[in-house]
Amino acid sequence: MKRLVLITLLFVLYAVIINGQPSDNINAKEWLKEKFAEGKIPPFSFVYGGKASDSFITGWNYKAEKLKSTEENTENFLYTYSDKQSGLVVKCFVTCYNDFNAAEYVLRFINTSSQNTPIIEKASVINNVFSYNTAGTFILHHSLGSNAAVNDFQPFEDELQIGKNIYMTPSSGRSSDETAFPFFNIETPAQKGIVVAVGWTGKWFADVVQKDEKSISLTSGMENMHLTLYPDEEIRTPKICLLFWNGKDAMAGHNQFRRFILAHHTRKIDGKVPVLPLSVAFELDGAPWPCSVHSCLTETSALAHIKRYQQFKFTPELFWIDAGWYTGCGWDKEDGGWGQNVGNWTVDKERFPNGLKPISDAAHAAGAKLMVWFEPERVHKGTKLYERQEWLLSEPSSSTRLFNLGDKEARLWLTDYMTDFFKKEGVDYYRQDFNFDPMPYWKNNDTPDRIGISEAKHIEGLYAFWDSLLVRFPDMIIDNCASGGRRLDLETTSRSSPFWRTDLEQSATGAQCHTYGLNLYLPLHGTGLSRTGNYFVRSCLSSIGVINWSVNGSNNETIYTYQKHIADFKRLRQYYYADYYPLTPPELHYMHETFWLAYQLNRPEQKDGIVLAFRREKCHDESIQVTLKGLAAGSKYELVYEDLGIKITKSGKELMDGINIEIPEKPGSVLISYKMIEN
Repeated sequence: MKRLVLITLLFVLYAVIINGQPSDNINAKEWLKEKFAEGKIPPFSFVYGGKASDSFITGWNYKAEKLKSTEENTENFLYTYSDKQSGLVVKCFVTCYNDFNAAEYVLRFINTSSQNTPIIEKASVINNVFSYNTAGTFILHHSLGSNAAVNDFQPFEDELQIGKNIYMTPSSGRSSDETAFPFFNIETPAQKGIVVAVGWTGKWFADVVQKDEKSISLTSGMENMHLTLYPDEEIRTPKICLLFWNGKDAMAGHNQFRRFILAHHTRKIDGKVPVLPLSVAFELDGAPWPCSVHSCLTETSALAHIKRYQQFKFTPELFWIDAGWYTGCGWDKEDGGWGQNVGNWTVDKERFPNGLKPISDAAHAAGAKLMVWFEPERVHKGTKLYERQEWLLSEPSSSTRLFNLGDKEARLWLTDYMTDFFKKEGVDYYRQDFNFDPMPYWKNNDTPDRIGISEAKHIEGLYAFWDSLLVRFPDMIIDNCASGGRRLDLETTSRSSPFWRTDLEQSATGAQCHTYGLNLYLPLHGTGLSRTGNYFVRSCLSSIGVINWSVNGSNNETIYTYQKHIADFKRLRQYYYADYYPLTPPELHYMHETFWLAYQLNRPEQKDGIVLAFRREKCHDESIQVTLKGLAAGSKYELVYEDLGIKITKSGKELMDGINIEIPEKPGSVLISYKMIEN
């Protein structure tokens, strides 16, 4: 008998080692089955009529269903909890990803009765303790949001302390505004962890606290919620996504999550992740003050701009008309009038007598597409849309209004209007901006027994608006801007890409930092190329680029310089879809001109990659040693130092043990490309 027990134990141990699944590994699919089983308290919570859901939800009617999946490698489930007494139904829509160890879910609260519900409040989409067998230090990897500053998206690594929580929430009603970023990574002492993503384009919260030496608690949801539902009314909550990872450090989780985002939360065209464009924002050189591109751009100047790019043989893939093309804008208005006329979504006939169609036709003839800027949620006093007060939310301290996407009639009108506009004017891509905080408007519209209802309905309306446009225009890309990157979250990432990730311009250090921080979670984002030269252009490299150079002589650059920068961008952007490894620690370089910054992008399937390193203006060290990641130790790699044309060969082990990079000048940069030449 003892021998049989021993053999059994050895067999189990062997199976664990072979399968690579230690005993405290969390499997997403099994976790879902356990947590949403009948008779179990689910991994969400809320307070209903003054009582915590944990105290009653196991007594509600329970139903589990498997739903049809329309996406490859996914399984969809619906868990329903119903209170017969009050008529409240809570539906949990769950998706399990079989090609990643990931799961996500969202709740819907539905009132099926003929009476108002008791108050629903403090809803946490996730309220769960994750326990492990290995004791030790838990680390929370989290980031700032965007504030048009050098330290936008700055990452932090905080060692957690038992009983001491870390609370994250954006500063306003925009999901990645200033103080928090709705993507974070919990690293455990067991060489595994959880990347968490929140899908909510409003005021979310997440609270992380270590419970003891082996467990950690996570709660997250909508921060402001205290409301009754009217008969037949329903609302949704934020979405929560959990990707469980195994690996020797947190970057294993970050790279698994980057791949997950590309596979399951990136807009597809013809079933594939599109290569996002190198774009050009129309410029206006030579016009006297106070002219700007927002006030003096005309049909003639836009067409000339397209012709100029064709003449120099570096036509971009996308031309972009920014704010100010609509009625009421002009050089004789304060700041061009672009901000004071949001709500006038008709083309200014004085500057564009034939509409925007001649410009889109010219862009198409040049082999490019056209994108046009709107800010449909902001309506300024005196504009045409301001007359529709029944569709607008107000706030006492401002005459500006918030277009209420939570109003179905308003949303459908806007969807149809934009559809007709895009078709008539030949618009390919849609740039949506959002330059103010909606939270005061939502709060002002709520009554004490309906706190959070305006926010919930507006955000769900935003998703429905975008979804409708993407159905009507299958080849469209939505550029998500909100004073830069202040509206980045799982739900917006699934529908859009930030071509303009921050309103900070002209800062090479800032661009380096933003790439470094955002790449931890999101592979697709871009910024403006407002200057030339290898140092600045490389600082701004990413999967998306926006050219803001002057091509009419004011930059004192040659045509060949422009051609080289554009060719380099198109050649290198493919690597930003790959695995990412920071090579310098974040605490050294954010906002510090005296340090180096370096990172690596590695394509294991293609067995190649690039390294970018920057010596900043006040950095005294001429060299730095970096250790490359993700390579095969026993293989040989050819490295090309692209500025010098020098090729060297090293083993993967040598590169992962460390290589020395020298930059004599400051500021200066190095671009190294590599590929495996012997396996």
